[in-house]
Amino acid sequence: MVRLLEKKQRTINLLTTFAIATFGLQLLALFLLAFQGLKIRQLSLRKPASFVQLRDGQAITVTDDLERDPEAIRQFVSKTMTSIFNWSGKLPPQNIEEVTKPKPDLGILIPTSEGNSKKVSTSSWIASFAISEDFRKGFLSEIAAMTPPEVFTNNSSQAINAQIVIKRVYPPQKIKPGKWRVGLVADLIQTKKSDGRKIIIPFNKDLLVQAVDYFPYPLDDTTSVLQKAIYSTRAEKLEIYEIRNLCLLDQYNTLTQEQLKQCGIETKSDSFVRE
Repeated sequence: MVRLLEKKQRTINLLTTFAIATFGLQLLALFLLAFQGLKIRQLSLRKPASFVQLRDGQAITVTDDLERDPEAIRQFVSKTMTSIFNWSGKLPPQNIEEVTKPKPDLGILIPTSEGNSKKVSTSSWIASFAISEDFRKGFLSEIAAMTPPEVFTNNSSQAINAQIVIKRVYPPQKIKPGKWRVGLVADLIQTKKSDGRKIIIPFNKDLLVQAVDYFPYPLDDTTSVLQKAIYSTRAEKLEIYEIRNLCLLDQYNTLTQEQLKQCGIETKSDSFVRE
């Protein structure tokens, strides 16, 4: 009788141990499935690899999504400002025929702060997509107010074209991760086509640039020329989020003594400070 009880007790202990081991394995499998699910979700949310464009045009993969090559930042600023402030009254050529016979630029109407609408050039409108969205609307209004209506006229005796002549782009100064300050020294030159008279306006600005994410998408045959141009602008993964007056201390200074005092400048040197 004692032996039967011992044998029965051993059987119960084995079943209990087996049940506990099975339950433990199920918990482990559940934990592994949950861990794998979290890893898959992290992969789905991970940003695509960022590429930094070097000055030779090559691109390298970087682990820091906010890193940009200083020369690429300078080129971005120069190209953007050139596209925004070059007003020829003609559209950029899209084929060989348009090189010799460019199409007239009809302009794009933009509401101004004065309550009316004025035109900006098509190239200015496209290049404005290199401006941050919260700053772009007000910036375009200022460009519309600056753009002479004669840029879009067909009357050769009244027509005016304009261009920006960049004298210097200062090396980018890092403000914080992914943000830089870039000084630009330039002149805005408006020329009347009939007699060649020029109006030169100093354009010395402090541009704040930041790195941005951009997810490319495939372009098909139905994509318009404007869409392709905007896509190319945003693909640089940089944008200008603020433009301020530049207080210069070198030979490019065009400020009066009173303006220099407002900038806190007493003597001249090779650096500049932001207003």
